[in-house]
Amino acid sequence: MSYIPQVYRKYDLLFTPRLISKLRGLRNPEWTELVDRLDSLPETHPDTIAFSMMMIKLSGCLTCEMDSYRAQRGCAACAQNTIASFKGSDAQLLKRYEKTRATVAQHYSDQDLQQAA
Repeated sequence: MSYIPQVYRKYDLLFTPRLISKLRGLRNPEWTELVDRLDSLPETHPDTIAFSMMMIKLSGCLTCEMDSYRAQRGCAACAQNTIASFKGSDAQLLKRYEKTRATVAQHYSDQDLQQAA
């Protein structure tokens, strides 16, 4: 039995890889290609983890609480709003992903990366 009240069980407090497909078509064609590629990868793939980390930072997931307006709207809506309202260019957004991807890659050995893929 979970200690989380029933009303809160549907909320995600952190961006999860299952939500990646919900971000399709919100930016330029390169963004859509990235979303499509990541959506086909397993949740444990380093690229998927990097994307989730980027979204957690951009969306402010670490400050989200179960009874907040953001949580009640849902993680997908929050993530879509974050990407649609990103004030930087599409190139800057993709660069953020690449930077986070490099950070994740530093934490994995080459063997770990091959096993995850």
